[in-house]
Amino acid sequence: MTIPPDFYFSQARLQDYVECRRRFQLRYLLDIAWPAVEAEPVIENESHLQMGEQFHHLIHQHLVGINSEQLSRLSQGKPLQGWWQNYLDFMEDPLIKPRFSGLNSKCFAEISLSSTLGGYRLIGKFDAIADFEDQGGVNVSIYDWKTSTNRPPRVWLANRLQTRIYPYLLINAGASLIQRQPIHPDQVEMIYWFANFPNDPEYFSYTQSQFDLDHRYLTALVDEIIQLPADAYSLASNDRNCRFCTYRSLCDRGTKAGLMDEIEFEGYEEDRDQPVIPILDFEQIGEIEF
Repeated sequence: MTIPPDFYFSQARLQDYVECRRRFQLRYLLDIAWPAVEAEPVIENESHLQMGEQFHHLIHQHLVGINSEQLSRLSQGKPLQGWWQNYLDFMEDPLIKPRFSGLNSKCFAEISLSSTLGGYRLIGKFDAIADFEDQGGVNVSIYDWKTSTNRPPRVWLANRLQTRIYPYLLINAGASLIQRQPIHPDQVEMIYWFANFPNDPEYFSYTQSQFDLDHRYLTALVDEIIQLPADAYSLASNDRNCRFCTYRSLCDRGTKAGLMDEIEFEGYEEDRDQPVIPILDFEQIGEIEF
């Protein structure tokens, strides 16, 4: 199936592909919007998404200089009010605060970066990038704010393409942003911060060997997609995630959406298929259409 020349890749698009080729084809190549809910109960799921978007917007405004007290008046209701207070407490941590407001620190919020990969664009939207002085060596931190109701285990996060693509993309395209040439992989780290688990962020350091591995993997992945015949966009071998996919009825994988409280990571291991989790926070919030 011919990939359009103006097609771009992102962490969400590539994640869709590795989880289900058919979903990737339907969503991005055929541009089919299927009228189905993602998770039940519908109102609760939609409310969670809206709250997550508001939360990201509040943080963006705060990081560009709007007073926190003024923003706090906009963070009314549960769970937004609790998320916002957790964020403010996190930003006052003596180890975190200098990264965003130190004498020689710079912060970039809601920044989009683009690079080339296999003749196409690789694009990412970053919640926040903090460039700061650190005697320990790591001085460019990528922050991603998550409002997930469950805290994913480290091994699950490590397997997400976002964890690989964001540091890789920052190194390839971020030099002009932070005015440093080049950015060395061992200066970069990826941090997931969870609004519902504020004292338990996940840190991923980066290395030159990991960068080289990611380059080979991502290049091969894009090459595979470009060369894939139209009839090779097969359904996911494991149908557990189909409950949270809007295309499930189109693919004859059921008609009823999964329940939000069914999402769990218990027993997840590195060699298992991806556990059940709807796209919601990990792909929709923060993903941008270019």
